Amino acid sequence: MERSKMSKVGQQRRATNKKPSYPISDELREYLARFNRDKELPVRYSQLLHWEEAMPLYDKDGNDTLWLTVVYNPEKMKQFSEGLKKIYAMLKTAGDLTFMDHLYVDRIDFCTFGNSNPFRIRIVNSLNENQDYYYIKKADASRIFGLELEHLLSPNRIHYFTYHNTLAEEHIVGIPGDMFVDKWLNSKRLKPVRIAKELVKFNERCFIRLLGDMRSYNFIVDITPDFEDIQLTIRPMDFDQQSFNGRLNFYRPQFFKENNELVFFCTKHLNLATSLQYQREEQSHIFRRMQLVRIRLETLLTSMRATELSTPEKVKQLRTSLAEYYKHSPFQACESMGELVSVNLHRLAHSLRGASQPIYNEFSAPSEDQLE
Repeated sequence: MERSKMSKVGQQRRATNKKPSYPISDELREYLARFNRDKELPVRYSQLLHWEEAMPLYDKDGNDTLWLTVVYNPEKMKQFSEGLKKIYAMLKTAGDLTFMDHLYVDRIDFCTFGNSNPFRIRIVNSLNENQDYYYIKKADASRIFGLELEHLLSPNRIHYFTYHNTLAEEHIVGIPGDMFVDKWLNSKRLKPVRIAKELVKFNERCFIRLLGDMRSYNFIVDITPDFEDIQLTIRPMDFDQQSFNGRLNFYRPQFFKENNELVFFCTKHLNLATSLQYQREEQSHIFRRMQLVRIRLETLLTSMRATELSTPEKVKQLRTSLAEYYKHSPFQACESMGELVSVNLHRLAHSLRGASQPIYNEFSAPSEDQLE
């Protein structure tokens, strides 16, 4: 979780059991090196942990964000500043440092909750005072697979690098989902059907690639003015729960109680036929992306199948649920979360080639006993 949130949200997250961090396997490290995701970083996560002072960070309304602004001694901060600017250049300008002279590190914040406990680096352009952000985190195999699947199979591109146990990751721009519901959901400037369409597509993307825990504060809404209207995109900003949980509905955003207001709003403006159309559209888009990145995707899935991402009990629980849901027996032979993702994607490809009947995830308002 990487945005400023109200205290009540932070307390909800604190009360949630943290997912264990899984190390980068040799197979995943080979993949990252092959596709230029593994690069030497001048500042590591462990180095940033040694601050001198820390103070609470409040938002513009005076609410505690549960982030801390951390302060280092001047000599250490001088070293960090140069290194952090270099990492920013790696993320933004392919490492070209000629644009870095007028940039400075304005602030370093530390997140006190969430799985990855990230540092948020605020970079400011001294010529126009424009600010940007990126994150330094503990490298976790679950999150890296989540980032890479997002990059390959979604309409979004993700820039990040790993180095030993450090992950440097770009900021994902947009309005946090809970904030969107509070301030934008009923705006007359937005067409309800466009919100509903995007939620159906987002729900489908998460379910197909098994990205879990997409509560409203773990995704963002990107609002883009078009020549006649306004378009929306929903995209995840928290990838820690990629293929970890054993519960089927954990991978379907429509079933989280935190998303209830958004889900009920969308079901009011969407009939079943249209919902199924949007699901099939998204399935087709994913299938086309799979074809375009076939070799890279198969290499990623090979490393994912060989990497521990959950417990045997959770794998067994999820494979049984997926086999029953899709009536597809190959799930039952899976021994890892990577195998489940692989079988699910191949099942989708089989369906899109017309070799089997498509199976749709009915998008409807959840009952009380279905809520996560």
